[in-house]
Amino acid sequence: MAIRRRERGTLIDPVTLGWVVQKEQREKFIAIAERADVSAAVLFEQVVDHLELTDQGIPPWMPSKNRDGELPIDSD
Repeated sequence: MAIRRRERGTLIDPVTLGWVVQKEQREKFIAIAERADVSAAVLFEQVVDHLELTDQGIPPWMPSKNRDGELPIDSD
């Protein structure tokens, strides 16, 4: 089965990711994409689009942000 890639010319505002990451994590990400039969770029977009976030806008497995100074919201 061929790796599913995005059709050429379909990106609206394309950018190149310029992050330096650990080689092991990059290779793991690429391997996951290959097993899913998609390109690493397609997998990245899907991960971002489907990432679960808390009410603070961060993944639930990351430490919560300090809530000092936040006002309670009445739910009545």
